[in-house]
Amino acid sequence: MTEADPQHVQAVFDSQLETALRWRESTAAERITRIRRLRDALLARREAFYDAFMADYRKSPSEVEGSELLPVMDEMRHAIGRLRRWMRPRSVWPTSTTLGTVSAIQYQPRGRVLIIAPWNYPLSLCFGPLVSALAAGNTVIIKPSEMTPAVSSLMGRVIADVFPESEVALFEGGLATSQMLLDLPFDHIFFTGSPTVGKIVMVAAARHLTSITLELGGKSPAIVGETADIKRAAETLMWGKFLNSGQTCIAPDYVHVHESVKDAFIAECRKVLRSRYGETDAKQKLSADLTRIVNERHAQRIAALLDDATSRGAVVRSGGEVDLAQRFIAPTLLDQVPQDARILEEEIFGPLLPILGFSQLDTVIAYINARPKPLALYIWSRTPEEIDRVLKRTSSGGACVNHCVIQFAHGGLPFGGVNNSGIGSAHGHFGFKAFSHERAVLRSSPLMLVKLFFPPFTESRRRMIRRVVDMLRLPML
Repeated sequence: MTEADPQHVQAVFDSQLETALRWRESTAAERITRIRRLRDALLARREAFYDAFMADYRKSPSEVEGSELLPVMDEMRHAIGRLRRWMRPRSVWPTSTTLGTVSAIQYQPRGRVLIIAPWNYPLSLCFGPLVSALAAGNTVIIKPSEMTPAVSSLMGRVIADVFPESEVALFEGGLATSQMLLDLPFDHIFFTGSPTVGKIVMVAAARHLTSITLELGGKSPAIVGETADIKRAAETLMWGKFLNSGQTCIAPDYVHVHESVKDAFIAECRKVLRSRYGETDAKQKLSADLTRIVNERHAQRIAALLDDATSRGAVVRSGGEVDLAQRFIAPTLLDQVPQDARILEEEIFGPLLPILGFSQLDTVIAYINARPKPLALYIWSRTPEEIDRVLKRTSSGGACVNHCVIQFAHGGLPFGGVNNSGIGSAHGHFGFKAFSHERAVLRSSPLMLVKLFFPPFTESRRRMIRRVVDMLRLPML
């Protein structure tokens, strides 16, 4: 693996300073033009991306369209259509103590930003934040994953077609390149990856007091209640879990199913898997719609989780086949998983789904709350009180009711984690704000009440100040 040249990286970083200062005054029209040029260059290489994803981990063109291109195109459309509104200063009414002033919040570019993207959705999770950074008026350096070399190389060519390196640059490489970039005093870092690496990024950012957005992961729980539409739950869960072969940060990591419907749910899931990927293990292995695991090391890790679970008594209800040479692991449903199995402690990030029976919802809520806050939470139920109970008593980055994963595609919602699953939000207006500094601007007038607080403090002035303080006990109008 070839690492980026340190002198070249430093030269590009230095060259982006002048651009970043100039782009503070960039107009909405100029920023929209950059996004449109990026969009056109991306679509011009559409077929090439099909080939690159097939080379890296046999991802089908349909899945490339739906899970990689579609989110980026929607992000672009959203930004182009709303950017002028987002950039407009927002007026703020004066408070009781600032009467006579005029205030507003202005949105400034943060400056030079770094985007570190992961391998599981290398295009979507690289170009999505890039659109937000450009909309906010920033220069950008991108570090894609070395685990998807074909896609990363192609993204680099797209970037080079559209931007000079003094505006946007992409550096391939591995750990050394990442460390090199993290040593630079960026104005903002946007990282998508695991909580473990997120902590490393946070430490690096702290050295320069750089602001950060961390899109992490964790074990996202799913709940199928007693009143759930079992067919709908199976159809949506089997899609959200096995999309990209389970290599999705918001994929359901395990599912609690009410004991009264568990057998029916498993039967429906088996039916869905057979209809989508093939009636037998052999046919599923030949399915063009099952993405492969990104590399053999990750396949071995997932296979080890499966072996550990079954050795401790877990029962395979569907799937279970492993072919490390082909990086293939069948969509697998696991029942009767013991609590000491590693699969219930580690993030799976693969096509294995533990199914846990329950009889009392409070037990499930306690189970979820005893673990780090997840990036997503899913519940299938037709009982509003049950849904409300779960949403109020748990915490997660986002949540879906009677569906899963689809919340990522809603550009009007903030996408992000909480604590262990992330810091900050992305997408749409929230992505624009992540890459912007919200600057408070107050304009004074001769009638400012604050003059009351200027010395010298006579007795009469002291009484007036006291009256003002006492007035603050009154409710706001």
